[in-house]
Amino acid sequence: MKHVFIIFVMSLVLGCKESKKQPEAPQVITSILLENFKVSQGDFPRVSVHRGGKGIANYPENCLETLQYVNDSIVAMYEIDVAQTKDGQLVLMHDNAVDRTTTGSGKVKDLSYKALQEFNLVDDYGKVTDFKIPLFSEVLAWSKAHNVILTVDIKRSVSQKTVIEAIRKAKAEDVSIIITYDVEHAVSAYQLAPELLLSVSARNDEEFNRLLAAKIPTENMLAFTGTRLSDAALFQRLHKQNIVCMLGTLGNLDKSAAANGDDLYLKWKKQGADIMATDRPFAAYTALNKIN
Repeated sequence: MKHVFIIFVMSLVLGCKESKKQPEAPQVITSILLENFKVSQGDFPRVSVHRGGKGIANYPENCLETLQYVNDSIVAMYEIDVAQTKDGQLVLMHDNAVDRTTTGSGKVKDLSYKALQEFNLVDDYGKVTDFKIPLFSEVLAWSKAHNVILTVDIKRSVSQKTVIEAIRKAKAEDVSIIITYDVEHAVSAYQLAPELLLSVSARNDEEFNRLLAAKIPTENMLAFTGTRLSDAALFQRLHKQNIVCMLGTLGNLDKSAAANGDDLYLKWKKQGADIMATDRPFAAYTALNKIN
């Protein structure tokens, strides 16, 4: 009986130890962009196409066919805007409402995906096209198939978690960058997806200091330095941390290049801007790849 009792006690102890074992955490797939998007690497697109392509005749913004059209001509990455329909579908749309860019009317959040498919996309010159509002999943699939990088601008009505889950479901971590606008936004994105590269706002030393204080690893950072040309010292500081810098030329800088010559893109590159986020992708690409 004594031996039986000892065996019984040992089995209880072993059973308790087994019950305390925690389930193994799922394996995290780290985006290759964390390694490749470095100043020291230099092997990344030099042009980021704003809204997937603006101001292109016959090709609307945030349209899959526009991405395909531009990608046939230049090497670039694409900024896209992700909104959510009434029935929870993630689609590409910059505005809260569809009025400006489609033949329809109403807010995206109040319309089902089926309702959106009744509308056609309209280009920036008012021409109605045969193209439809694409699903985010469709664009992710295309991006993966063609190894094209997307910078994903998440609309305020959509949660970061929902978009990140869609990226993971599509296994598109290697082609997806999450855009953030302030430190709090960047921290929440990093906490949700430490495996993804983040576009963070680093327009000056103060913003960059706040990002560092928030303990976001520099390897997770792509620095958006704003839509004005920053001081060369900021570019140098970011480059010392091996962080790639993106300058938003969309707006006044693009207008300046159009008026004064596209060589300005090359000048801004020499001053420290590694990538141009532009509404003039063809002109910027040609200038940046000019052989002197």
